[in-house]
Amino acid sequence: MTKLSVNINKVATIRNARGGNTPDVLKFAQDCERFGAQGITVHPRPDERHIRYADALAIKPLIGVEYNIEGNPQGVAQSRPYGFVDLVKEIKPAQVTLVPDAEGVLTSNAGWDTVKNQDYLKDVVTEFKSSGIRVSIFIDADSQMIEMAAKTGTDRVELYTESYAREYPVDRESAIKSFVEAAKVARDCGLGLNAGHDLSLENLAYFHQQIPWCDEVSIGHALISDALYLGIEETIHRYLDCLK
Repeated sequence: MTKLSVNINKVATIRNARGGNTPDVLKFAQDCERFGAQGITVHPRPDERHIRYADALAIKPLIGVEYNIEGNPQGVAQSRPYGFVDLVKEIKPAQVTLVPDAEGVLTSNAGWDTVKNQDYLKDVVTEFKSSGIRVSIFIDADSQMIEMAAKTGTDRVELYTESYAREYPVDRESAIKSFVEAAKVARDCGLGLNAGHDLSLENLAYFHQQIPWCDEVSIGHALISDALYLGIEETIHRYLDCLK
């Protein structure tokens, strides 16, 4: 079964646009669980332009589903001397997803080069796993990068699916091909498999049909956008239907 983890960053973006606490990010996380989401994902960035480090800390005791925290291990909050690694180790979520975000990027736009960063990633993976946290590495659909990711000791990889989503309306069979191949390599390496970035109601069902052994999809922007029209409860149900 492929689990649905709802990324709630965009809810925090709306809240931060006006200040105050509307919408309530913490309540929204709880409601996503109540409506059937099997996980909650947050991605705190150093500028805290959406999810704040304080949000990440506050969510953990409020939910019973898996908690996934994404981010660059080198990140440090601008509002306080609090590093991403320190944050994750204090919270001890079910999973941490390592993402190589450059400073100031609008959104994640590339996976790790696990060849160049092999030693660094080994150290980070070891540190998180020693705290009992499952580790996933955000990665392109590239066989070599996946094979080298396995050598870091990571538990899973998360396939960066932006190109699949972009090419899906043109030729879905061509769009999915490299991802199926990459998913098979991950499976052969003994790695768990996650996926995320621009997955939507349009393309999720086909992705799942072609890679049914994917452990988890993390979806935020498209899901929250759909919820503006459908409501969050109906939206979560429709995404779960895509994963049946």
